[in-house]
Amino acid sequence: MATPGYVEEKGAVLRRLGRIEGQVRGISRMVEEDRYCIDVLAQISAATRALQAVALELLDEHLAHCVVNAVREGGDEQSEKLREASEAIARLVRS
Repeated sequence: MATPGYVEEKGAVLRRLGRIEGQVRGISRMVEEDRYCIDVLAQISAATRALQAVALELLDEHLAHCVVNAVREGGDEQSEKLREASEAIARLVRS
């Protein structure tokens, strides 16, 4: 298996995901404590934006590393990586 494009930023990505995990636990506590709906929704929105930011960073790394390397190599790998990137972008746009 190829090395992921984010390998050099893995620690930073994991820290960001850890913070998001904490946000989600906080949202659960808010619901358990019967907090005001709008406050819960605001925190869900913040967690969603944080996840989207991580997704965009991973996509950027994928394009800069995996796709660029595949394009250099050409052939089926190039087509596959471009297709994967296109599908990932489409999923992000729909979310």
